[in-house]
Order: sequence, then C-alpha cells, then structure tokens
Amino acid sequence: MDPWIPYTIIAASFIFTAIGFTKKFGERYAWINRKIIHFSLVPAILMFYRGLIPGEVFSISAFIFGLFQLWPHLSRREFSWYQIKHNYGEVFFAFSASAIPLILPRNYATALLLAMAVSDGVTGLIRHYYFTKNGFNVKLKKHWTGSLGFLATASIIGGFVLGFHLVGSMLWAAFLMLAEYQPYLDDNLAVPLVGSVLFLLY
Repeated sequence: MDPWIPYTIIAASFIFTAIGFTKKFGERYAWINRKIIHFSLVPAILMFYRGLIPGEVFSISAFIFGLFQLWPHLSRREFSWYQIKHNYGEVFFAFSASAIPLILPRNYATALLLAMAVSDGVTGLIRHYYFTKNGFNVKLKKHWTGSLGFLATASIIGGFVLGFHLVGSMLWAAFLMLAEYQPYLDDNLAVPLVGSVLFLLY
C-alpha cells in the first residue's frame, strides 16, 4: 500500500463526516454548514503541507469531490442542508482547491488553501452571527465585520506559513479580503485567482 493512501482516507473522512454532521442542522443553516465543511478541509491541507499527501493526489481528490458536488446541481437535487440552488460556490471551491497544488509551490499553495478554508469560513460565521442577530436573511449577504475576520486570520496564515512580516502579511491578506468581498465573481474563484497573481510578488 502506498504510504499516502491512509492519510488520504483520513483526510476524506473529515470532509464526509462534516457533510453528514451538518445535515442535522438542516437547510436553515445552509450557509453555516458550508463553512463547517470548509473547515473540514484543513486536515487534508496540513497533510499536503507535510508531504503526507502528494500534490497530485490532493488535486485529483479535490476534483472528484467537485464533481460529486456538481452532480446534485445539474440534476436539481441539491443537498439542501449545504447546497443552495443556482449558487455553485462549493463546487468552485473544490475545483479551485484542485488547481492550486498543480500551479503553485507547496508552501504558497498551503497558505492560499488555508485562507480559502479558514479565513473564508471565519468570515461566513461572523456574517451569519451579525445578520441573524439583526434579523436579516444571511444566505448571500456580506458585511465588513466578516471581512475583518478574513483579514485577521489570513494575516496570521501569511505570517506563520509564508514567514511574512506584519505589514507584508496584512497586505497579502488585504488583497485576498478584497477579492472575497467584491460582488462580481464568486469568491471561491476570485480569492485563488488573486492569490495566484500575488505569488508573482512573493
């Protein structure tokens, strides 16, 4: 047995456990459930970072997971507790996660993947709390409070993973935050695109 197989199985189990677990919360918490599933990718990212899961295996696995999530949309039978009709964000997330290890070095790819999984997840939780507290529909809303959460967590990731000093880390995080906040392109595509361009300055 190849040594990466057990680690890949363990990493996948975190993701599918999160999908099964969040089903208990139901459709009302679809946006929160998506973010919990985002967080569940962290073990896989860290195993990729440590070399326990090869980049090509991570990439293929993420691509397959993207197809797994695309099919319910195409068949109009979404997993309603975390998939939202006409919103393919979780599919874009998986396909972006598939591409990143193929085009970027492991160290930088890890930082960008963690920003997508952790920072975006924290952003969603903060915004959900804010809008729920204020009685608004939270499904597709964005707010500056969540962006601050993204900026803070991505700055920490940039510092620890990439070794940026404080200013450099905050600048890297700020560009990713703006990519996440803009309304024109799904953030699961915009963040990896901007992050990949920023690599040219890394």
